[in-house]
Amino acid sequence: MGPHPAVAAIRLAVRRVLHDVLTDVQRTSENAPSPLPPPAHPPHEQPPQPLVLVACSGGADSMALASALAFEAPKLGIRAGGITVDHGLQPGSDLRAAEVVVRLTALGLDPVESVTVQVGRSGGPEAAARDARYAALDAAAERHAAAAVLLGHTRDDQAETVLLGLARGSGIRSLSGMAATSGVAGRYRRPFLHIDRQTARKACMVQSLPVWDDPHNADPAYTRSRLRHEGLPALEKALGKGVVEALARTAQLSRDDADALDTWAAEAEATVRDAAGLLECAKLYALPPAVRRRIVRRAVIEAGAPAGSLFARHIEEVDRLITGWRGQGAINLPGKVVAQRQGGRLVIRQG
Repeated sequence: MGPHPAVAAIRLAVRRVLHDVLTDVQRTSENAPSPLPPPAHPPHEQPPQPLVLVACSGGADSMALASALAFEAPKLGIRAGGITVDHGLQPGSDLRAAEVVVRLTALGLDPVESVTVQVGRSGGPEAAARDARYAALDAAAERHAAAAVLLGHTRDDQAETVLLGLARGSGIRSLSGMAATSGVAGRYRRPFLHIDRQTARKACMVQSLPVWDDPHNADPAYTRSRLRHEGLPALEKALGKGVVEALARTAQLSRDDADALDTWAAEAEATVRDAAGLLECAKLYALPPAVRRRIVRRAVIEAGAPAGSLFARHIEEVDRLITGWRGQGAINLPGKVVAQRQGGRLVIRQG
């Protein structure tokens, strides 16, 4: 008799991602420059196994992911480890992190560690916690030379992310949600983007895996929590079941479209710069708006504007220097960046 369907589903998702990781490791190894001949190894000595870490909070999604990684990794010759991040935002968070370490170790993961972070205030509590968490995960991946870090975001998380992007009105890229692969050199992998939250919880239950329900996930003070417990249920009541699946599907379609437009913009950018490298407004004007605004956004970021602080309204203001020129003055942008039109050129620089 095989495993429970929920367990089988999460294991299959993880197995596919691990195969992708192995393929990427092999490709990187083949393409890496080797000026010196490889050192001789005894015939019995095997090359080092790649390490894959799981980021685990102790919740159902990440515990299901950790259990699947522990089961699948050894069969593929992969070492499996775990990282839990203590944000220090709740009383007893250090004890909770220590419990997660014990649970991950019991699954057979090695190395396992808890990392404590200081959460700032920039961008609000949710964004600040996320920034601190990813910084800690990046450092852990570098420290352990991990080939990948697995994250337990589910299809439900993806649907919430799409709705949050829609509310910001930041364009098609914000509707594309979370990528299955992201980060430096594709470090972060999200195997569960096509698996619903209930499947992950069921997998934990049938395996008798203890899970922790973060009280912040039910706290109405947090935007994502309100969306999860009020917004999505209201949408499903009004539109019927299937909203989560439709939003997740929208994310993938939007990502495909956004990737295609990004490629188009990257190719077009060289054609709209003059010999000095400045953007020519007349040539920009001739491009489709979606392509033109991508070129503008990239130029603003390259000038020093933080991508996370740059919104659609900023790009629209700069775009009007191209499409609605009436002699208006310079535009101040995040990161002390200034954009202005001079002699038919769009000049974007640090102010």
